[in-house]
Amino acid sequence: MEKIASFQVDHRYISVGMYISRVDGDIVTYDIRMVKPNGGVYLETASIHTIEHLFATFARNSEFKDKVVYVGPMGCRTGFYLLVRGMEHEDAIKLVKDSFSFILDYNGEIPGSTEIECGNYKEHDLERAKLDVKKILRSIEEYKVEMLDYSWHNKQQ
Repeated sequence: MEKIASFQVDHRYISVGMYISRVDGDIVTYDIRMVKPNGGVYLETASIHTIEHLFATFARNSEFKDKVVYVGPMGCRTGFYLLVRGMEHEDAIKLVKDSFSFILDYNGEIPGSTEIECGNYKEHDLERAKLDVKKILRSIEEYKVEMLDYSWHNKQQ
């Protein structure tokens, strides 16, 4: 079998940030790394679950809602994928910043967190989710489009 695109990226050189993972026709997949791959610290499952619910809810209710295809966690527990269609890169950066700022400031019931709505409704951790998004918000605060390229970060080291 052919090696898929995400396995062709050298994870030793990825740091916390946002990247263009791939482009498939009019769909762009963004790689949102919240912790350093293979760094020994990973996102906790309950935090990931809470971020997923809040990130997806915010994104699908934002000004960009018609352009959001998918929001979901990485199995390696280092971040999230955001798939969009017809969105400028600047807008994708804005959406991620706005979504994570929303999570940081959120207080209340987690959307979609009842037994009827979710397959693991008891496993959420809003306080941990807030700590996790706070870290990446600092990293992408001054993000520019050129920084979405994996190689840009390698050149800075």
